Amino acid sequence: MSVKIAPSLLSANFARIAEQIAVVQDAGADYLHLDVMDGRFVPNITWGPKIIGDLRPLSPLVFDAHLMIVEPERYVDDFRAAGCDRITFHLEATPHAQRLLVHLRSIGAKAGIAITPQTPVAMLQDIIEDCDNVLVMSVNPGFSGQAFIPRTFDKVREARALIDERGIDCSIEVDGGVGEKNARRLVEAGADVLVMGSTIFDAADPGAELRRIRALVSS
Repeated sequence: MSVKIAPSLLSANFARIAEQIAVVQDAGADYLHLDVMDGRFVPNITWGPKIIGDLRPLSPLVFDAHLMIVEPERYVDDFRAAGCDRITFHLEATPHAQRLLVHLRSIGAKAGIAITPQTPVAMLQDIIEDCDNVLVMSVNPGFSGQAFIPRTFDKVREARALIDERGIDCSIEVDGGVGEKNARRLVEAGADVLVMGSTIFDAADPGAELRRIRALVSS
């Protein structure tokens, strides 16, 4: 599959959110990444289903929700109803990950599992067949603009080996500190989806920056 780029709306200017969504959509964004934080699993608070539901009419792009919240099983139905197409929750946030992955598929969402930097890929051995997406965090979750953790390259390679060994259709997504310096290496390691927040939205021309990164990883 060709690499997909998912601008993270957490880094966008919400006073101009419709305009910023239109800019990245016109520039060829594949997904819109939605970082959901609860102030408990991570030390930050962002948005819930109401705001996502309000954003949904602004774009036909895939809504890619990343739930950085405790007890995600309590809220996934609301996020699906709000318009999220891909819903990824953290392995570390629930004791019943396999059951929740199966439930996500049953309500029509692509089911994703995320792992923080200290969680080894080996922890996914018994649930990988129930995943449509594995999100490898390349920073500690909670805030944008953090420095990329180099160990991520190895973790992406490990995830790719596991998926290929099982022969399943599961994408690998990388989130945190992704930009010009590491995007191509991540794709070479096996990443399918690159989440970029400040890299795109802090640029003078977010659309041009997205197209430049796309050319970099596609060449």
